[in-house]
Amino acid sequence: MRLGLLLVVVACLIASCSGDDGSGASESAADAAAEVVGEELFNERVLGSNPGCITCHSLDEGVTLVGPSLADIASRAAVTVPGLSAADYVRTSITDPDSFVVDGFAVGQMPGGWDETLSDRQIDSLVDFLLGS
Repeated sequence: MRLGLLLVVVACLIASCSGDDGSGASESAADAAAEVVGEELFNERVLGSNPGCITCHSLDEGVTLVGPSLADIASRAAVTVPGLSAADYVRTSITDPDSFVVDGFAVGQMPGGWDETLSDRQIDSLVDFLLGS
């Protein structure tokens, strides 16, 4: 009986020390960490056997490299495909690059296979970064 009570008390203490005070602070920290990972991935010159994002995409408005600028991608992605969230649009654009080709750019221009090169978590982090930048 005492052991059971002790386990309940310990479990409550552990839960109260989890860092989540109900304010969403731990979620905010996790989101920020994901954005940092996403930014690091974006800035890699090479990912797997392909050029990295920064090689072909600028984050500056009006600056076109090989692919379209990703400046203000969050607001553009939110309205590009009706019924599709910005996050889903960006994720699909990464994992299936020919599904939404921006006007003025060729089908097949962006390499595919990112869902094999990057983990789901890395892709999520990249999406978080792009939507937060």
